[in-house]
Parts: sequence; C-alpha cells; structure tokens
Amino acid sequence: MDKIDNLDKKILSILSKNARIPFKDVAAECGVSRAAIHQRVQHLIAGGVITGSGFDVNPKSIGYSTCTYVGMNLERGNMYKDVVEKLVEIPEIVECHFTTGPYTMLLKVYARDNEQLMDLLNNKMQMIPGVVSTETLISLDQSIKREIPVHLEDTED
Repeated sequence: MDKIDNLDKKILSILSKNARIPFKDVAAECGVSRAAIHQRVQHLIAGGVITGSGFDVNPKSIGYSTCTYVGMNLERGNMYKDVVEKLVEIPEIVECHFTTGPYTMLLKVYARDNEQLMDLLNNKMQMIPGVVSTETLISLDQSIKREIPVHLEDTED
C-alpha cells in the first residue's frame, strides 16, 4: 500500500468509531465527495489497511458465557503451522497468536460453560500432536475493547 495521507487517516478514524456510517456522512465530515470516500475506502481495502467489516456478536447473547485465554506450549516452535491446522477446526477458538514469552501460542476461546471448556482443553486442544501443555486464564470481565486509534498528526507529508 502506498503512503496513507491525512484524508485516509481521517476516514479510518471515522470508520473505526462507526463502520456503518453512510459514506455521505463521512464525505461531509471530511469535506470531499461521496465518490472520493468510496474510492479511498476501496483503495484502503485493496491495500490491506482495512481488513474487514461486520458486526460484533456478543458471545454471551448466544450462550457462550466463558471467555478464556489459553497459553499453549509445543514440543517445538516449528510445529506451529501443523498445530494451527488442527486448532482451526475448533470453532470456539476465535484468536490464535504465535508468541514470545512463556507460551508458544496464546489462544482466545469462548465456551458455553466450564464443563465445555474442560472438554475443549482435555479432549480437543491437548490431544493435538505436539501440544505439551496448556495454561488457562478465565476472563472475568472485558473492560476495554476498541480499534487502534488513528492519529492525523502521525502522517508525514
């Protein structure tokens, strides 16, 4: 992607607060045409700056009351891709990161309850070849959830 200018950053800032805002409203706030906003957004999507849009579903509203972070250790770090191929088959895993620090991988998992969580850990995740150990941290409350802020003053012109 080419350099992002102040207009791109302003568009990103607006959309990160409300992805469903009409382009005409973004255009009015930016002082340009709706067509210009549409063209810029398409360029940001094509360049991989905007990677998705959609709705955030509250997991609790569909029966997933337990949010858990699972630190996972592998026999060898180079087994990561093979393990990920198996983890992707477990729909309750919503994020997976290859990390530094005490774990090879860090997973974010939603379960209906502690019983399902125990089943996911014991009968699915820990059964994957190469998984040596897991450590489970249950989230009691999510206090902050947001996108990274887009600051206009960071742009070099």
